[in-house]
Amino acid sequence: MTIRALPLYATIAIFLLAYLICYIQFPAMLSTRVIGNLLTDNAYLGIVAVGMTVVIISGGIDLSVGSVIAFSGVFIAVILRETALHPLVVFALLLAVTTVFGAAMGGMIHVLAMPPFIVTLAGMFLARGAGYMLSIDSVPIDAAFYDTMQDAYYLMPGKGRLTLLGLIMLASVAAGMIMLHRTRFGTNVYALGGGEATARLMGVPVGRTTVAIYAFSGFMAGLSGIVFSVYTSAGYPLATVGVELNAIAAVVIGGTLLTGGSGYMFGTLIGVLTMGLIQTYIVFDGSLSSWWTKIVIGALLLMFILLQKGLLRLRVSA
Repeated sequence: MTIRALPLYATIAIFLLAYLICYIQFPAMLSTRVIGNLLTDNAYLGIVAVGMTVVIISGGIDLSVGSVIAFSGVFIAVILRETALHPLVVFALLLAVTTVFGAAMGGMIHVLAMPPFIVTLAGMFLARGAGYMLSIDSVPIDAAFYDTMQDAYYLMPGKGRLTLLGLIMLASVAAGMIMLHRTRFGTNVYALGGGEATARLMGVPVGRTTVAIYAFSGFMAGLSGIVFSVYTSAGYPLATVGVELNAIAAVVIGGTLLTGGSGYMFGTLIGVLTMGLIQTYIVFDGSLSSWWTKIVIGALLLMFILLQKGLLRLRVSA
């Protein structure tokens, strides 16, 4: 267990060290206002990364989530524009659609024995195309309920705002932690990540678990789309291009093995916050290009992949 937890410890250590460096240069980085903004600005990424964590621990991948987020925003904006439905009703419809979409991909992966990469890549194009069918332009969202959600926050000491979006992300991570570490479904996910043949011998219902994993990822992508639409007050089919790669990066930086079978939901939260911290530092500095975010994240990814390789060798030798 100590070896398995090493990537998580490394993630936490890197985040704390990075925050210390930021604080030394910019003391305001420790204010609750910055912390509140860090949670709010990365809420949609943190939510979708929860679903991605479950998928990667199971030994799979989901490339469709960025397109599903974009589709979700356009779906909500168009339905609200064309109908008199309450946003909560539209949210429920959207989550049903994205959950079924994810379940369908999981079913194809299991029944047709197709690689998750190929199936979810097709899902990525399908969801993006569906968004374009609804609208090719940005659609603004003008609803009083959206104003209410944007104005909902808890005032922390130091006058920092813990917004509703940030709370939803933290709640999603907490729910993901309970599901992974305290339920039979979570045990099945880890077992599946250890190998399908082994999981079958352990009595894991492989087909049902696979469908549930991708259905959960679809649900979280839809929830992320709702949060992103509240954050931007619009739906745009070209939005969130590449977010699926950011989610994968956050999960890997958080200590989850790309080969599956090992990982922690809390580590994913730290991975998301680490990526957000890099962006915040660049904003505070003012002289660095935004491309430095990609460079640092790439370096962190490479480091964690090398760490994972080293851990795999340690397990084999043990």
